[in-house]
Amino acid sequence: MELDPDLQFKHYSVAEAQLPADALARFKHVSLTEVEICCDLDHHVFNPAHTDPKVGDALRGTHWFDVHEWATSGPGAGAADASTSAA
Repeated sequence: MELDPDLQFKHYSVAEAQLPADALARFKHVSLTEVEICCDLDHHVFNPAHTDPKVGDALRGTHWFDVHEWATSGPGAGAADASTSAA
């Protein structure tokens, strides 16, 4: 991925991703096996363009990052610059 080559995004159901309990508590009237998230589980980064909006809203305020936040102000800030300058 051009933002950070270490990120590997895959699609999961929310149940498979084993999201934090405080985020799961925000879901009401939703089957966790039917709602999807596109994320890198190891880095706790999700792609909001490919994730159910309810999931993105629930993850805000947790230790998870929106991919754009990761790249601009989070741990991945500057990763794309570093990888292009090394090339």
